[in-house]
Amino acid sequence: MNLHEYQAKNLLKQYGLPTPIGAVAGDAAGAVTAAKSINSEQYGGQYRGQYVVKAQIHAGGRGKAGGVKLLDSLTEVEAYAKKLLGNPLVTYQNAPDGQLVNQVLVEETLPIAHELYLSMLVDRTHERLVVVASSAGGMDIEEIAAHHPEQILQEVCDPLNGLVGYQARNLAFALNLSGEQIAAFTKLLKGLYKLFKENDLSLLEINPLIVTTDGKLVALDCKMSVDDNALYRHKDLSELRDLSQEDAKEAAAHAAGINYIALNGNIGCMVNGAGLAMATMDLIKLHGGAPANFLDVGGGATAKTVTKAFKIILADSNVKAILVNIFGGIMRCDIIAEGIITAVKEVGMLIPVIVRLEGTNVDLGKQMLRESGLNIISAENLTDVAKQAVKATQ
Repeated sequence: MNLHEYQAKNLLKQYGLPTPIGAVAGDAAGAVTAAKSINSEQYGGQYRGQYVVKAQIHAGGRGKAGGVKLLDSLTEVEAYAKKLLGNPLVTYQNAPDGQLVNQVLVEETLPIAHELYLSMLVDRTHERLVVVASSAGGMDIEEIAAHHPEQILQEVCDPLNGLVGYQARNLAFALNLSGEQIAAFTKLLKGLYKLFKENDLSLLEINPLIVTTDGKLVALDCKMSVDDNALYRHKDLSELRDLSQEDAKEAAAHAAGINYIALNGNIGCMVNGAGLAMATMDLIKLHGGAPANFLDVGGGATAKTVTKAFKIILADSNVKAILVNIFGGIMRCDIIAEGIITAVKEVGMLIPVIVRLEGTNVDLGKQMLRESGLNIISAENLTDVAKQAVKATQ
């Protein structure tokens, strides 16, 4: 689950970590109020700097897409907020449709001497939490990583000892920090590590972490992702989920306890088991087709879950056929067959449904499909179901 920038910064503040002064707003008038609050919060009404207004969406690349802008007056803040709010912002990460901007973050600007990059993530290769840093922070960090990997620094954290002081100092020296900045960076990094662990994050990225002209370290931007599997431990964080930023079908699947990811093809897939789902999509591609989704109904799905899965697949207007590939172990084939029949009848499905069943009660399941009187194509094996699905869309 992703957090908005303002939500992530609120969490940083709870851990005493430095962020710019700012406030979030849902309309243009609120953006002006947020800008005025900067004047009074620290500057005694005498703030004379620029304001920065940032679109709040779950995607990177906002700056290059026009979603972040420096402004000189409250009038400009109001006009720019009106331009952003209620409209989609398209970046390289969410093209072609973009995501709707429902909120903007209005912040003070700070005098920047240097921009750094800092992140923490769970590295599956090391099976550890890894700290990544670079002295080349900012909007082009992806290009730096691709073309100058030597500028990307790493420290791997031992799960027993956690992040220790010498690792923070190693990074501080490598980032050309000096004097009091080294102690400030060490304190910041240990605070981030504590935040990461206590909130079960899967990613924490600060880009840029700035060094101001007076030598202070401030998190100018922040991105956080929380491990979905740990949300039951963090009700306060789960309530921050913004479903408007997610694909509507994916949001519906999440609510139904179904693993679903939207893709760009025209063959809807309903499979039980992530590995089998991946193999099914590979076979579709091998035989010249394109999957419209990844959908794993899980091992303990009911007829109701299967019906819901069909409805989610059919919400995609690009779907021209549905491939059902079930190996009935925990989930019996007759339960799947019941769900298929119920869904086809309830939805009034007009597109072909190609089904491959194997496993527990497979004969009963196939018999139920044959006797349903519905237009359902039965396949004998994995290759056959993929070929028939591709053929049905041509």
